[in-house]
Amino acid sequence: MKARLKEHYINTVVPALTKDFGYTNAMAVPKLEKVSLNMGMGEATGNAKILDGAVSELTAIAGQKPVVTKARKSIAAFKLREGMSIGCMVTLRGDRMYEFLDRLMNVALPRVRDFRGVSSKSFDGRGNFTLGLKEQLLFPEISYDKVDKIKGMNISITTTAKTDAEGLALLKHLGMPFRQ
Repeated sequence: MKARLKEHYINTVVPALTKDFGYTNAMAVPKLEKVSLNMGMGEATGNAKILDGAVSELTAIAGQKPVVTKARKSIAAFKLREGMSIGCMVTLRGDRMYEFLDRLMNVALPRVRDFRGVSSKSFDGRGNFTLGLKEQLLFPEISYDKVDKIKGMNISITTTAKTDAEGLALLKHLGMPFRQ
């Protein structure tokens, strides 16, 4: 079974982008490469148990076990030593990526309070898009009762687009709710 968003990409987004940007080769049309989810837990320096909850929640959201990230260098002001666990991240590709994006755009983002759309200024200059969420409770997989602490996360969508305009057009056609 193919992901619903992947079929939408193949059947409608590719022809629309080909028409908009005048691509002559089907391989030149921008596509999604990967989606990275990152939870930075600065409080994990004092309490290592916080990280266990973040790992289980990110596993539920992504459908894939995250990697625990460790500090690269020591910073005395933050009471941080090299090698301490300070967060977790997961990279999604293929059908899991399309399934996650479909849930993000159609279920999670509309649950944000006073949601007017995501900013179209969050592109990096090479067609990649990043957005931050303030709480993980937006996803229906997370039970409110089991959450010990509200944690935010960064979501980075990496595309093969060369420019921000191509990346914006790709995500708009996929259904990302951008602000007007």
